[in-house]
Amino acid sequence: MLERVRKAFVGAFAFCLVVFVGALVARAQVKPGDVITPKNASKVKGLVSPGVYYMVQHGMWMDIVPHQEIDWPPPYKDATEKYSSQVRLSADHRSLIGYVAGQPFPLLDTNDPYIATKIIWNNVFRPISTDDYDLRFFDCQYQRVNPGGSQRIINEIWVGHYAGYNLVGRTEVEPVPIDPDYKKTNRVWLFALYPILAPEDSRGEGLIRFRYGDPKRGDDAWTWNPGVRRVRRLNESILSSATGTQSFDPDHYSGFNPKVEFYNYRFLGEKNMLFCVHAKYSPEATCPHDGGASACPDNWETRDAYIVEATPRRSLGKAGDALDSKSVLYIDSECWFPPAVDGYDRNGQLWRSNIFWLTYRDRPVPDARVAIYPFKREFVVGSDRVDVQSGISTMCYLPGQHTPERECWYINMGAVDKDFCTVRAMVAAAP
Repeated sequence: MLERVRKAFVGAFAFCLVVFVGALVARAQVKPGDVITPKNASKVKGLVSPGVYYMVQHGMWMDIVPHQEIDWPPPYKDATEKYSSQVRLSADHRSLIGYVAGQPFPLLDTNDPYIATKIIWNNVFRPISTDDYDLRFFDCQYQRVNPGGSQRIINEIWVGHYAGYNLVGRTEVEPVPIDPDYKKTNRVWLFALYPILAPEDSRGEGLIRFRYGDPKRGDDAWTWNPGVRRVRRLNESILSSATGTQSFDPDHYSGFNPKVEFYNYRFLGEKNMLFCVHAKYSPEATCPHDGGASACPDNWETRDAYIVEATPRRSLGKAGDALDSKSVLYIDSECWFPPAVDGYDRNGQLWRSNIFWLTYRDRPVPDARVAIYPFKREFVVGSDRVDVQSGISTMCYLPGQHTPERECWYINMGAVDKDFCTVRAMVAAAP
């Protein structure tokens, strides 16, 4: 027994030493005040994901700023302390048992053989939003990555609502902590994206998606096409991978959110990396150095990250139809959101990278009058999906740069309910 304890201590000490040395190396490579451009991109090669590095090489500038800590919203922190001790993985080490609210696994051991799955569950029930959210009026621009060149927009999409309602893990808005409807329907969360406002040929379209607690049941999802006035049911393969190079797929709208049980996970390590989690712009600033393919310059700081590889399980569900052979998630260990997610093709080559710009404050925009909170929380203010093989980028601004709604993010304010996330409401909202 003592020998096992000694070995565990030595292993943990060695790991901490590696992380500490890695942090010193990271800080030696870049320091606050540095401006990273394609000319000195090599300074950040070991500090960013391959996808982020591609963007820096192709024109995205970074302003390096001092590290700042991020705290969880107090209700989420209280729920974690109250309920986390009763949470465990199922016998097959894939599903959650005993989860109510807060973070499922606040105490992680890097020697745990199932740490990767626990990290993913922490990412699912993360503090950024627990009850409901409504992002009103945002826009995405499609363009080619154009280092040093001007922006040439191929297409632009405007969306009225990007919204969700959680039935499990609620911490701020009644019913807390679990909506009674969960016991009847087994639905964990509901998602709604509608109506599309532009371009004209997509005007009125939308998407509804339901996630279930049953580990073997896939998501239900429907789209509405106002041109033919028809509701269409979607399958898992469409949700898991975009059908074209110019758009996000639903599983990457907010980082990485396919059904947990439909993937296998491997822990790749803990590392100091550069993320943008204290963005200075809202809406984000179009990068003038890469043809508008990203947001820059903005504040990037050294952060502690968990790195997890996710591969579709071919034996369960339809996730095996995903076009990506694997995804690599770079998850911030404080805000528990992945500011970078890289997808690889069937040949194992980097294909599509997702980059997210976040900010930490008590309101989504500095001039907010309604969406103001009694504590600071994280908001996503920009997201980019870039196909590194075709050079096509989809840059989204949250809020939109030309939106009629400046406040944009309404998180845990009861802004939407279950009725909002229905096909009936989606069809009724079509202009």
